[in-house]
Amino acid sequence: MTKNIKEAVKQTYTAAVKNGSGCGCGPSCCSPEQSASFLDENYKNVEGYQEIADYGLGCGLPTEIADIRKGNIVLDLGSGAGNDVFIARNQVGESGKVIGVDFTEAMVEKANENKSKLGFHNVEFILGDIEELPVASKSVDVVISNCVMNLVPDKNIAYQEVYRVLKSGGHFSISDVVLNSDLPKGILEAAEMYAGCVSGALEKNEYLKVIKKAGFQDLQIRKEHEINLPDSLLLQFISNAELEEYRKKNSAIISITINAKKP
Repeated sequence: MTKNIKEAVKQTYTAAVKNGSGCGCGPSCCSPEQSASFLDENYKNVEGYQEIADYGLGCGLPTEIADIRKGNIVLDLGSGAGNDVFIARNQVGESGKVIGVDFTEAMVEKANENKSKLGFHNVEFILGDIEELPVASKSVDVVISNCVMNLVPDKNIAYQEVYRVLKSGGHFSISDVVLNSDLPKGILEAAEMYAGCVSGALEKNEYLKVIKKAGFQDLQIRKEHEINLPDSLLLQFISNAELEEYRKKNSAIISITINAKKP
């Protein structure tokens, strides 16, 4: 099952490269209503933003509250075409470095293509799995990630890896999707919705427990907002009766941005 999930995710994000727009976190290619964006903020006013690297796949702006400083070494998990990496590069300056890890070959190729076009030298894009990061232990000052941890089947291992690569006193700023109640079975079983960061979501308190279990301290939810998915999208995976029950429960899919520190 894990292998199938990862393959579905890889196919979805490869399609995003070919289409030049998002099919994952963000507007869904599965929906005729392209207004189902997970992001309630505007990237275009952020310093360092490069439009060629923005496929609309995020659900937050982790770089804005990550306390990235000049000279830092920053790691972006699920770096895609390089959107958050290039913003972080602006923050670390010429004396710092930003590493992007993504397990979709097409995304890494596109990111390196964008890097060459922009002429940046202190960024690096690596093909790798978040459950087994190709990054040395205790080598990174700040970890960022934007609506990607949901795509990792084993979130315990993922956050253990974040802990491993961070230096003592290092921290992360991660935007992700959580739930306030159970999702209907049809959504949970849909690979397309998994690649859209919905059915891979954990219940909010369970998600926070994973982070604490990994050893992190000073956990703070810095931003939080509800994501409203259109009925037309949900009805591709659940029945009208299930949709009605889902709406009655006031179930919510929530985008959160969390900061936490490695002691």
